[in-house]
Amino acid sequence: MILNDPAYMLADAFVANFTNKASADFNSLNSGINLLQRNYMKAQMEMQSGRKLYPDANLSLRLAYGNVKGYKARDGVQFNYYTTLEGLIEKHAADPRNEDFFYPAKLGQLCDKKDYGRYGMNGEMPIAFVADNHTTGGNSGSPVLNGKGELIGINFDRCWEGTMSDIMFDDAVCRNISVDIRYVLFIIDKFAGAKNLVDEMSIVSDSGN
Repeated sequence: MILNDPAYMLADAFVANFTNKASADFNSLNSGINLLQRNYMKAQMEMQSGRKLYPDANLSLRLAYGNVKGYKARDGVQFNYYTTLEGLIEKHAADPRNEDFFYPAKLGQLCDKKDYGRYGMNGEMPIAFVADNHTTGGNSGSPVLNGKGELIGINFDRCWEGTMSDIMFDDAVCRNISVDIRYVLFIIDKFAGAKNLVDEMSIVSDSGN
């Protein structure tokens, strides 16, 4: 039974601990924040009456439009619009204790051989890309489509400099982060060996890659 499953028991213990020890304070603080957000939005509408403001789209379907592009985080620090598997391995070599850069041995072997199949780009394997879409909590897992309606990525995070975008959106530094769909397909096909799943998909190849 699932009740005896170790993973379920661990998750259940976390939920019970949160419910018993933290949920009351969390809900109280969250309610206060929500009330303050009303005052903040009211002030924005009064101060910037001619500006078009995003509505609160929590718990509703939301569509954000933007462009894939890098950004200048601060003086002398410029970030490209995409990251690669090669870059991940370089970061691990520079900081081998950082768990953010851990990777399985097989992934490193595929990188050494440049065995990317049809998913690589100019001899590299793209992992993620950034764009100036306005995202918020709950958008993780959302599909990212190009102008043709084709799936090109999956949104999962925001850059550090853009975490304030719920309060003040600055298109110069606010960037959402998406995993590149080519990396997803690469993992399914070349890393996991589940090419049968890829064969069931309709994949559009960009001749420019």
